Amino acid sequence: MLTITIQPGDHALQNAINSLPQDTSPAVIRLMPGEYREKVELRRANVTLEGAGAESTRIVWDDAASRPHPDGLNIGTFRSYTLLVLANGCTLRGLTVENAARPREEVGQCVALFADGDLFTCEDCTLLSAQDTLFTAPLPPKEALKNGFLGPTQLLPRRPQRHTYRRCVIKGDVDFIFGGAAAWFEDCDIVSINAYTDGRIPGGYATAASTPEGQKYGYVFMNCRFLAGENVGDATMYLGRPWREFAKTVLLRCFIDPHIKPEGWNDWGKAQFPETGFYAEYACTGPGSDGERVPYAHHLTDAQAAEYTYENFMNSL
Repeated sequence: MLTITIQPGDHALQNAINSLPQDTSPAVIRLMPGEYREKVELRRANVTLEGAGAESTRIVWDDAASRPHPDGLNIGTFRSYTLLVLANGCTLRGLTVENAARPREEVGQCVALFADGDLFTCEDCTLLSAQDTLFTAPLPPKEALKNGFLGPTQLLPRRPQRHTYRRCVIKGDVDFIFGGAAAWFEDCDIVSINAYTDGRIPGGYATAASTPEGQKYGYVFMNCRFLAGENVGDATMYLGRPWREFAKTVLLRCFIDPHIKPEGWNDWGKAQFPETGFYAEYACTGPGSDGERVPYAHHLTDAQAAEYTYENFMNSL
């Protein structure tokens, strides 16, 4: 297997990616400790980016949706990423991906990781931004607003795909895990933060799934912790809201801090959502797991929960 080791430097990571053979043979790029301050695109299958640990290896950029793009429009959500992975079979391990755009009250959406590819894996990583930290492709079939999907996959077919996130820390405030992938999160910390600098008390949503119609799984959180970051008030956040009407999000054996509202979930004004989507919890603990959930939230039975295995998940597409 081809292995390349790199140090931080001018476009060091992008240059290493560009130097790989243009085939699909497995390759590993090992990132030595330090900050890789660059906007990165990985469009080659079966590549592993392996850092020396999330605390010591960081990929950082600061594009934001509200800032101007050279084409005369704003950058927009889907061109704001720090790291784009647009290929199958890729892995991130032991590093941080951060979108450092600030101040929060001015920049709008700012994606840290744009992940588009079947069998994508992310292990022992930290993903950090504010709004829209992690995009788990595919995009919904149609945009709600003109130019709303401007970006690298705007005109591409919407590909069903499976993502796996293990032992990761994912931080943000509004819709900070969003998209249409079947995504399995295990032993992850899902941390709601207050990124504002103007003293406001934020409200937010940990997830905004856009699960395609007919897809068996959307977001599955197994043994995860939904945590309140510094200066995040009690009962100010939701577990999720549906970006599109077939959204599915299920929490199994998760710990939930008190920043989650008692009702738990929000329908984003989609009157049809209780019939078309699916939100559920099973054997969750912590102060945020208490309270009267919205009527359309499900509490899984033991038999229903038993269907949520990683093997079933991986065999679902």
